[in-house]
Amino acid sequence: MTRRVSALAAVLMAAVLLMLALPTAAFAAAPDQPGGDQEKTDFYFAGVITFDGAPVPDAGVSVEGNGFDAETVTDADGRWRLYVPEKETYTLTVDESTLPDGVIVEGDSASQEVEFGLTGSKIVNLFLGEGERQTQSLIDQLASRLVNGLNFGLLLALAAMGAALIYGTTGLSNFAHGELVTWGALVAMVVSTMWQLPLWIGIIAALLAGAALGLASDAALWRPLRRRGLGVVQLMIVSIGLSLALRYTFQFIIGGSTFQLPGASPTPIQLGPIAVSYIDLVSMGVSIVVILAVAYFLLGTRIGKATRAISDNPQLAAASGINVDSVVRTVWVLAGTLAALSGVLWAYFRPGVKWDMGTQMLLLIFAAITLGGLGTAFGALLGSLIVGIVVETSTLWIPSDLKYAGALVVLILILLVRPQGLLGRKERLG
Repeated sequence: MTRRVSALAAVLMAAVLLMLALPTAAFAAAPDQPGGDQEKTDFYFAGVITFDGAPVPDAGVSVEGNGFDAETVTDADGRWRLYVPEKETYTLTVDESTLPDGVIVEGDSASQEVEFGLTGSKIVNLFLGEGERQTQSLIDQLASRLVNGLNFGLLLALAAMGAALIYGTTGLSNFAHGELVTWGALVAMVVSTMWQLPLWIGIIAALLAGAALGLASDAALWRPLRRRGLGVVQLMIVSIGLSLALRYTFQFIIGGSTFQLPGASPTPIQLGPIAVSYIDLVSMGVSIVVILAVAYFLLGTRIGKATRAISDNPQLAAASGINVDSVVRTVWVLAGTLAALSGVLWAYFRPGVKWDMGTQMLLLIFAAITLGGLGTAFGALLGSLIVGIVVETSTLWIPSDLKYAGALVVLILILLVRPQGLLGRKERLG
């Protein structure tokens, strides 16, 4: 009964985190006032869109980069303005579907990289010309987003499987798991970008740091609290406090800027209608290999079988001679390592390393665990793949700002039909 209370509380708190986890985005501007409803910052791009010397109203303009995206439309004079949170390089795109028929952006592409000079503003005037607009069919767009969704689902699964193992062995809904993700990306960034050591050294350092943080948090906090007999609800509240403490410690150390790992945003490789980079291919390959290794650990090793036994019945496992504390310690080390690796891959997928990047993933981790079935690592894997694909493909029909909400809708619909999750087991109440 207490586990169900914990699971229900976790889902409710995850819904609250939706408001915090959604990526920052500006509101569309009113046509008569460039940048009208956007959140004002010290940095912005602005300009005028014209065709044959005449302004073009109601043309869609968007900016994306460093974990941020925003969009607006031109006013009656063709003017537009887009505010951004920091002075970095962004990709500026004109939505050619909002332009008059037979009119396209002059140049090779409707998208271009833009960066600031010495000031906090950058004027980018865009000129249109006659031409034939190149568009992708719905099938081609769907294929491209399915690949992106698979990539995202696999890296999400690394973090979700670790969190599911923690829940299965301890009953804890760990709200600080997102900070384990951030921690891995931060260590990799410090070693490879700030210290300028090879990337492979940064990745190894991130994995070791993730394992160390998982081990330290269990030894210093969770194990003493379990021995004092705290319930799962109290432990969950402690994890929320730990999450806030770690998150703002990260912000204090590195600030609010977004940092890039070496080789971020490489030139994509065109495979038919699908554009992927070598980093995407490496990310998917590494994720699959690691997931298979975790599966072997759970199914083919003694400590893995002990982990599954504790998840099924902790009291019976302890009575049969299994050292529960030792297994739980191993699970925390494994979960920290998986979360750190997920953080490195997430930093390339976003792209960028930021102090609160793990918080954006936390809601989806809980959604994947609940969708697949509480406490089962393979359920978390299945749930992550579904969430990743739904998040990426939903942008074909809904605004990108709502894509994470789409994953929650799928979660609700499946739980209405199968309350225990896809791979969960039915349990009697009372």
